[in-house]
Amino acid sequence: MDKEVLENHKLYLERKALYKSFGFDIDKERDFIIEKAQPVYGDILEAGTGKGHFALSLARAGYDFTTFDISETEQAFAKLNLRYFGLEKKVIFRIENGENLSFEDKSFDVIFAVNILHHLINPYKVIDEFIRVLSFEGKIVISDFTREGLEMLDKIHALEGRVHEVSKTMLSDIEIYLLKKGFGIKEHKSRFQEVLIAYRRII
Repeated sequence: MDKEVLENHKLYLERKALYKSFGFDIDKERDFIIEKAQPVYGDILEAGTGKGHFALSLARAGYDFTTFDISETEQAFAKLNLRYFGLEKKVIFRIENGENLSFEDKSFDVIFAVNILHHLINPYKVIDEFIRVLSFEGKIVISDFTREGLEMLDKIHALEGRVHEVSKTMLSDIEIYLLKKGFGIKEHKSRFQEVLIAYRRII
């Protein structure tokens, strides 16, 4: 295995350990989201690859899927992460802007957006794109940190000399928006994660 993959894996393990020291088990929280999203089927899209924590969980659970991020740099770490576990071939990596996706209408059956909402500048534009590329019988799974989760992130960023920027748009705002668009909603919550599952109501 090449040096870059091994070095990236070391950083990944250090990051996991740091989160765990604050009581946040990355694997457990990601598995919680996948469990609550069941059944997961058809063509799957992950929005916001980042360093690939959720992508890794999806691939480990046996799914083949497409993932996109606006940052090529961040996604490069995700590729290394998946390569370490021999799971890179399960994933199609794309560089995309969530506000203007290149995918055709109704392309995906399940869309995951995990811990990206609080980063989005124009969240409603992104949600509209999710709705556009969602199949008629599909569902959108949006998860973000609870208040306790965001407080934990603030502490981690402060340790690293950074400030964690958080959007004013909350998951509750997105829920209202999706309800107005005619979606049904199911909600789940763990200590650190809130999960919102939106599906089209069949009239």
